Amino acid sequence: MGGRWRNSDKCSPSLTGEPRKYDPNFKGPIEKRGCTDIVCCILFIICVLAYIAVGILAWSQGDPRKAIYPTDSRGQFCGQAGTPLNKSMVFYFNILKCASPLVLLEFQCPTTQECTRMENLFLFRNATVVIEARQVVMKIFEDYTHSWYWILIGLAIAMVLSLLFIILLRYLAAIMVWVVIALLILVIGYGIFHCYMEYASLKGEPGANVTLQELGFQTDFAVYLQLQQTWLAFMIILAIVEVIIILLLIFLRKRILIAIALIKEASRAIGHVMCSLFYPLFTFLLLALVIAYWAVTAVFLSTSNQPIYKVFNESACEYSRQTCSPAVQKKACPDSQCLFAFYGGETPYHKYLIVLQFYNVFLFFWCANFVIALGQMTLAGAFASYYWAFSKPDDIPTFPVFSSLGRSLRYHTGTLAFGALILSVVQLIRVLLEYLDHKLKGAQNKFAKFLLCCLKCCFWCLEKIIKFLNRNAYIMVAIYGKNFCTAAKDAFFLLLRNMIRVAVLDKVTDFLLFLGKLLVVGLVGVFAFFFFSGRVKAFADTAPNLHYYWVPILVPVGSFLIASGFFSVYSMCVDTLFLCFCEDLERNDGSPARPYYMSSSLGEVLWKDKVPGKKSPKFLLWFKSFLLYLMSFEKC
Repeated sequence: MGGRWRNSDKCSPSLTGEPRKYDPNFKGPIEKRGCTDIVCCILFIICVLAYIAVGILAWSQGDPRKAIYPTDSRGQFCGQAGTPLNKSMVFYFNILKCASPLVLLEFQCPTTQECTRMENLFLFRNATVVIEARQVVMKIFEDYTHSWYWILIGLAIAMVLSLLFIILLRYLAAIMVWVVIALLILVIGYGIFHCYMEYASLKGEPGANVTLQELGFQTDFAVYLQLQQTWLAFMIILAIVEVIIILLLIFLRKRILIAIALIKEASRAIGHVMCSLFYPLFTFLLLALVIAYWAVTAVFLSTSNQPIYKVFNESACEYSRQTCSPAVQKKACPDSQCLFAFYGGETPYHKYLIVLQFYNVFLFFWCANFVIALGQMTLAGAFASYYWAFSKPDDIPTFPVFSSLGRSLRYHTGTLAFGALILSVVQLIRVLLEYLDHKLKGAQNKFAKFLLCCLKCCFWCLEKIIKFLNRNAYIMVAIYGKNFCTAAKDAFFLLLRNMIRVAVLDKVTDFLLFLGKLLVVGLVGVFAFFFFSGRVKAFADTAPNLHYYWVPILVPVGSFLIASGFFSVYSMCVDTLFLCFCEDLERNDGSPARPYYMSSSLGEVLWKDKVPGKKSPKFLLWFKSFLLYLMSFEKC
């Protein structure tokens, strides 16, 4: 057995790192460990405390009413306490302000413009519909007030379906995978049939042959559903997706059988660590807290500007256009008026508001990535406890998830912060590049546009690579308790030494789990569409009447997020088991003196298509590196 399972898929140790050596005292995850990346831990704590201080300062200076209520010419909130009239909906122009020289403080000198004649544009069915943005927003909010509880019910159904699907995988992995594949093909096939029927029913209808380009953008998405071209586009897209899935299934049919066995092993691990299924709820709550804090702080920062008043007078005055206070009348210029000019501020706080906004965005990325990293390391430690238990389930800790969470926070807060910091810096650079792209849209310099496009592409690739490396580094930290750089290097070389297995099994497994997510989203999305459109006769009386049937699109979007949270547990379990298997393979040889920790079924799965004694040529090393590079784009 030792000769059969000996790792023969190795390249030069100098290029892929030294393989692990046998250690009779090793029992992962290691309990005796020390704190790692302490400097980054201290830096993270200081930055979080400063973030809290920024939030408190913003809450004391900001006023969200500035973003909600309009103001009059004096900077007073319309319809609020302290205003002369309680008329919240009044809107008028102050002609005196237009004639005032103060407009030059806010705007620019008039520019020469020309009016050009343009041909008439005809919209859908020769009708012109003018919809104010305020009316659209009010209708959307009205739709949400009528359908919010049904949306929550749809999200609850998605959660139940995801949990039920994962529980069934524990006992019926093979059947469930093939059922998912069959149902997905049937659901997409029904979508193609439904699109064709809608396309055929609109044939000959007046206005149905209008193209999408002629129609233009419409806030009422129901208008698009009355066009033949819309359903034709949907039908073509679904047909392409159907063909791609069928071709992938044909070419990967043997690998799917192996991946099913790997999912069975992951199901056994999750069966012994059932509380891991509910850990994504904890991650979701922490992320919701981070997002809420960032959003509230951003609103208060953006409304922190104070009303600025300027001196305006008809005669010459030395205080003209200077800042003034309406409560203080300047005696030097009796005929002057202190009028509201704009929102701003001259204090250091107001001068550096843009810096505080960037700090708010950066700490949002850092904290969000820290929460995600904490979840990955916690789950990795829990599943590593399952793998490195020699006698399963007797040697598995009582509460592996809580034990792993405690180790991660006690010893590796700095490591989590370090990995999250690297990723956050790249994400912030991507935000800045998007900001520059938005500002340079009207630029005529093609070289600048090309350079900006290349930078955006490069940093997108870099972000994917860092996410992939961080994910595997956290697994190694959860097992060995080393610092981030050492763990990332060990994980990279370990994957490089076993690249063929990673590409064959891990990616096929991820594809099958992705099909499971699509099935959950598809079922919930189709049910939500028929329910809110009133096509389900059993619920026709209870379905709310909506202005826009696309508003409850939150149901499939939220269903995808919920399904991703549950299926991410499976994905993390597969990745952890695979890395542990590779470590086990290098440490042990299957002999009585050095037995494997893996189960016999897992060994059969990962060695089913292995040819004994066949060594990989050295020139395949670069090909493996390229595969590892491509894999980083599919993770996370």
